[in-house]
Amino acid sequence: MAVATVELVLTLFLVVMLVSQIFSVKTKLPYTVILVFVGLGITAVSALPFLGSNVVLDSIASVLQQMGTFYETLVGGGLFVGIVVPPLIFEAMMHIRGPDLRAVIRPSIVLATAGVVIATIVGGFVLTRISGLPLAVSLLFAAIIAPTDAVTVLEIFRRTAVAPRLVALMDTEAAFNDATAIVVFSIVLSSITLAKISIFSAAFSFAFSIAGGVLIGLLIAIAARAVSSKIDDKIAELILTISAVYGSYVFASGVGASGLIAVAIVGLYFGNVTMGKTISPASRDTILTFWEVAAFIGNSVAFLLIGFETTLVTFSQSIFLIIAAYAAVTLARAASVYPILALFNQLGERIPIRWSNIAMLGGVRGALSIALAASLSASAVLSPDNIRTITSMVLGVAFISIVFQVPILSRYIETSPVATDETNGSTKTNNSPGLPG
Repeated sequence: MAVATVELVLTLFLVVMLVSQIFSVKTKLPYTVILVFVGLGITAVSALPFLGSNVVLDSIASVLQQMGTFYETLVGGGLFVGIVVPPLIFEAMMHIRGPDLRAVIRPSIVLATAGVVIATIVGGFVLTRISGLPLAVSLLFAAIIAPTDAVTVLEIFRRTAVAPRLVALMDTEAAFNDATAIVVFSIVLSSITLAKISIFSAAFSFAFSIAGGVLIGLLIAIAARAVSSKIDDKIAELILTISAVYGSYVFASGVGASGLIAVAIVGLYFGNVTMGKTISPASRDTILTFWEVAAFIGNSVAFLLIGFETTLVTFSQSIFLIIAAYAAVTLARAASVYPILALFNQLGERIPIRWSNIAMLGGVRGALSIALAASLSASAVLSPDNIRTITSMVLGVAFISIVFQVPILSRYIETSPVATDETNGSTKTNNSPGLPG
């Protein structure tokens, strides 16, 4: 069989991106859903037994298998969270306007912190009761599946007139709960090897991760703004943003804080302060275009990953366990979303019940959960059977949430008057960047 070159694999990857985007525009289907099916199809085709010595078929099989190997290296090597996720968070957060964020900052942060803890506990105990799995395995699965992925949801939002406050609520939750879920996952995994875990130590680790990420992100964002005020070259300013994004992630992660939260803070500061005060219009257009493309590529990698990692054989063999896991995840999401948003509604945040429903349906699971599940292969505290069980449930729940939950959410948004910002009765869209007026 001919060996596919890296150039050929990358070319095929770009072709897949292009075709998927064109098909999405023509059919009005979410781009991310199409990518999942494309990845699933590539995995299925690459597994077919190509008979004979046909050069064309052998070459196709080789390219497809190398694409799968590339993804296994990306996820298994731990590169996904550090390389692919930061651009997604930065691009999304820099488009959130300050006033919209301030209006929902309290419920979004509580959803992203306490909500993840609630979802982990409820999901773990419910899954244990309905599946019979050990509590430790169920809690670990619940921690892995807790982070939501707003990429698909925001793609639906862009096609509909949706209140910017709602966009800010869900985008901020998704950016911060990624970091929270990683901390909770680490605590649960560590507790499996310990007879007793210190509540104080776990709470301190949790608080330090979040506070450290916020502080480091803010310091780097302020420093980047100071440097930006001294230069007037669009290429240099673009490189400065790239350095700030990955620099904040690496530095925060290096000291034990949350790199993803640091990136989110850099994005918020950049979009609401730096872009409006120190960057020229020409540089601004260049930077926005670059990060839009970077986020597009990151989304493509993330959702192709779900398709690549999901096999129909595994799905069919674990269908009943996956359904039980999805039921537990759904109940856990409801147990965190509705009480928290109802509480803040009573406190004066004025969050309509329709927004709570959208937040519930918008709890789509994505590639970060798959990356966390993949990291279990290096764990010596879990048996191979438990690792396979958790991985199958994560892949199955992510697949179901994207393929079935997203169309339901899209239909609900189309038939509900969610375009009105009910704090002032005005109708707004979320298409404009979060730049100062």
